[in-house]
Amino acid sequence: MKGINKLGKIVTKILEVFHWVAVALMTAAAVCSMSAPDWIGYFVSFDAKECCGANLEVYGFEVNAPVTNGNVDMTTFLLFGIGAIIILALMAMVFRNLHLIFKKSENATPFQKDNIRMMKEIGIFAIAVPIVGLAMSIIARIVIGVDLAAEISVDTSGIFMGIIVLCLTQYFIHGAALEKDVEGLL
Repeated sequence: MKGINKLGKIVTKILEVFHWVAVALMTAAAVCSMSAPDWIGYFVSFDAKECCGANLEVYGFEVNAPVTNGNVDMTTFLLFGIGAIIILALMAMVFRNLHLIFKKSENATPFQKDNIRMMKEIGIFAIAVPIVGLAMSIIARIVIGVDLAAEISVDTSGIFMGIIVLCLTQYFIHGAALEKDVEGLL
């Protein structure tokens, strides 16, 4: 069990850092989309033809941005960037909480109040990812317009994962209560 716990701590910390770096890069790319659109090529490789558009995707939030004269529509890219920043930050928080759960459970019981709170947050963050994608899709449709060829899709599997985590949290609450009862008997 200690080997799995150690591996879990390492992997979750790496993924957390990776997501925070992705947040910083996506923020820079979103700023560049409005202030220096020529620099976008440094952040994203567009191998798109004018007929198909540039496919941008992060955790199920997908935007097929229109390309005209070899350039991606920067408004579409900016809206995608805003959604991607929020989604990547939520996922960074998921991995942060997972890392802290591994860390706190190392030499103690996993049925701790902080672990239960962090599991609830993981469930909420998992549900929030597709909701943010859906909200940004609606905003993009309003701002860009339906006539422009920006195709948008959202993967809702995060909602189901979040519900599962929230349900598992209830078992951890029950486990904590049982553990407290046992300690009271001893």
